[in-house]
Amino acid sequence: MSSIMNAPANTPVWVDTQRCKACDICVDACPAGVLSMKAEASSTLGAMISIVAPESCIGCNECELTCPDFAIYVADKKEYKFAKLTDDAKVRQEVIANNKYRLPEDYKGSN
Repeated sequence: MSSIMNAPANTPVWVDTQRCKACDICVDACPAGVLSMKAEASSTLGAMISIVAPESCIGCNECELTCPDFAIYVADKKEYKFAKLTDDAKVRQEVIANNKYRLPEDYKGSN
C-alpha cells in the first residue's frame, strides 16, 4: 500500500477528505478564494472543504503549508500553469471569509 498521493490530472489543488477535519484554516489562508467550506453531514464538524474555483488557484501553497492534517495538496509548478491573482479572486476570498468561510450559494462574482 502506497502512502504517496498522486496528483489528479490537470488539477491545481485537491484534498484528501479522509484526513481533512474541516478546520477551515486553509480557506482562511487562500488569497484567491479557491477554497470554501460546504455542509457535510458525515463530517465531525458538519462541514467539509470544497474547491470552488480551481481555475483561480495561483499555486502559492498557503493552503498546503497551513493544513495541520496534511490533507490538501497543490500541484507542482513544473506540471501545472497557475492563474494570476485577480481582483475578482480577491473579492471572492473576502466574501467567503465574511460568510463563515462558505461561498454564498447565490454568489455570482464581483460584477
